[in-house]
Amino acid sequence: MAKIISGTDISAQVRQEVSVIVGQLKARGTTPGLGVILVGENPASVSYVTGKKRACEEVGMYAEIMKLPVETAQESLLDIVSDLNADPRFHGILVQLPLPAQIDEKTIINAISPSKDVDGLHPVNAGKLLAGEPGFVPATPLGVQQLLLRSGYDPEGKHVVICGRSNLVGKPLAALLVQKAKGANATVTICHTRTRDIGQYTRQADILVAAMGVPRAITGDMVREGTVVIDVGVNRIEDATRKSGFRLVGDVDFEAVSQKAEAITPVPGGVGPMTIAMLLMNTLRAAGHFPA
Repeated sequence: MAKIISGTDISAQVRQEVSVIVGQLKARGTTPGLGVILVGENPASVSYVTGKKRACEEVGMYAEIMKLPVETAQESLLDIVSDLNADPRFHGILVQLPLPAQIDEKTIINAISPSKDVDGLHPVNAGKLLAGEPGFVPATPLGVQQLLLRSGYDPEGKHVVICGRSNLVGKPLAALLVQKAKGANATVTICHTRTRDIGQYTRQADILVAAMGVPRAITGDMVREGTVVIDVGVNRIEDATRKSGFRLVGDVDFEAVSQKAEAITPVPGGVGPMTIAMLLMNTLRAAGHFPA
């Protein structure tokens, strides 16, 4: 049975470290601030931004949620982003995605100052990541890297196979782990929906990252003995035994894969808590502190 890599436990360590640094910054007169923009009342988005604000407050940061109606026009949202870019109270800006259909997400992301882009999605930060220059890295890839490092599975010299090529996870994680840098130096393969026979690649992995958004897409026969498996997926499936009528599963068939893997992250309680912890780290960076 695989060792469980607990994102809940590791994120608590990170939050404690962040809390200490925030205290030091505040003693020098700087309170790290995060401005979060929420357009509409999508239940999942409301839950996410509430969790982010709470996490900021727990470590001593300042956080404010700007709630806008679902019918908000793109120009109005751009005006608010411009105001936050100029507001010194906010070192980081986060626009909760997805946005309503009348708003172009790329236009909004590109309007955020790269120096406040704690989501790491601005093209300037994406380019810096690929070039190996200092900038903001999306929180989920950073969380995956920290899970590996802090649980004793340094990716250096390992073959990392990433299933998924999104701008949020797959592509930035590949760019992060392939760098000639501490916590990286991996050989990286990216698989996606057009990859023929994904299993031939996943079975070569020393470290396998599933970020496809498909429930239990990685099955037991796709993983060799001793692989370290990081499951980024969070999918709702029907479950009549639950009061809610559903339960959360990952992109990995946990029951089958955990019998073969050396270590594996659970869903929930794996990558999810690390994403918020890394958002806090990015906000620290935006406020002028640069943790390793």
